[in-house]
Amino acid sequence: MAYTLKDNYDALCEKLASRNVDIEWVKNKLKEQRIELPSWAVGNSGTRYGTFSDKGAAVTVWDRIDDCAEIQRCLGITPLMATHVCWDKTEDGNFIPVKEYAAEKGMRLGTLHPNTFSGQQFRYGSMCSPVREVREQTKEHFAECVRIARELNCKTIGMWVADGTNYPGQDVLRERKHRLFEGLNCLCSAMDSDMTLLLEYKPFEPFFYTTDVNDWGMSLLMCEKLGDQAKVLVDLGHHVSGVNVEQIIATLLDEQKLGGFHFNNRRYADDDLILGTVNPLEIFMIYKEITDAGLDGLPTDITYMLDQSHNIENSIEGIIYSVMNIQTAFAKSLIIDRKALSDSQSNNDTVLSNKLVMEAFETDVQPLIETVRLELGLENTNPLANYRNSGYQKKIEATRTAVALTLGGGC
Repeated sequence: MAYTLKDNYDALCEKLASRNVDIEWVKNKLKEQRIELPSWAVGNSGTRYGTFSDKGAAVTVWDRIDDCAEIQRCLGITPLMATHVCWDKTEDGNFIPVKEYAAEKGMRLGTLHPNTFSGQQFRYGSMCSPVREVREQTKEHFAECVRIARELNCKTIGMWVADGTNYPGQDVLRERKHRLFEGLNCLCSAMDSDMTLLLEYKPFEPFFYTTDVNDWGMSLLMCEKLGDQAKVLVDLGHHVSGVNVEQIIATLLDEQKLGGFHFNNRRYADDDLILGTVNPLEIFMIYKEITDAGLDGLPTDITYMLDQSHNIENSIEGIIYSVMNIQTAFAKSLIIDRKALSDSQSNNDTVLSNKLVMEAFETDVQPLIETVRLELGLENTNPLANYRNSGYQKKIEATRTAVALTLGGGC
């Protein structure tokens, strides 16, 4: 007997009703979900050892906007494109035409990312550099980034500080910490009152002895010193193996300092793989903590972005697949029987508490997600199949010349 989507959806709704789940609340949450697309991910990108060119990969900023608009057509929850000051401008350095073209394509520009790594001047760092002239140049760049953000109506500035040292004794570590705060404070002081700084962290690379913002604790420390406009950005790849990321998320939520995400998957660290392909339980548990915090009345105004390197897979398909996995994880986090879970936790019933969480994780929520896609007005409930059947890939392969995204040089 063949089952229709409605049959599967009705059966799922019946199951969820028995778990004290409000299906309309779940659907509304899924419809409200927004994920920012990284402009740089649709071009040819790879590792620092090499890049494999992909046919049809975006070459210009106009290509990147076109690709993000196509992804939005397939998904319906990705109307923003995160930008980088080095790459997302016209040849004469103008950003306004980029904003206008994005609007024509139904897209808005999201988080703006300054440059602290691309350029020969950053040999010893940017704002933490022992070279005063470089630190001053970096501050001037930050002021320019705020001007650009204001011009583009971008309300979030995403900061990855690539600074660090390679050898013991290379620099005075406490002085680098002071320089870090001075530079970030300069940026925050220039920002408008409705702008938010999202401070990323990374345990290593491109420097390997110390990294100036090496973990969530250092990011949190800086954000607390900077004030309410600074919050922590969590890149899921920026952790060494075995770190419990959802515990970090719970702590940042409780401190009201979780500002944003860069979504990707890691096997080791900063692998930038398609989300949900290595550890789908992790992203589910992260969303569980966020959902729980919201239900408890904590603010959950979080910027969700992808940051991935599609080195062997088709970039557009990799991004679509990641967002599909995000939707799945989020949906599963919403259907936990929280009443039963609260009761089992009160009774210290360890086995049942875990079982209730895993029941939600193991539930097939695709009928629910497909129904939401139809209600959002999408023409196809399978975004990946939608893209593959659209003819868009053949068109861009026929009209674009593959080049690698160049990270060297200055902005």
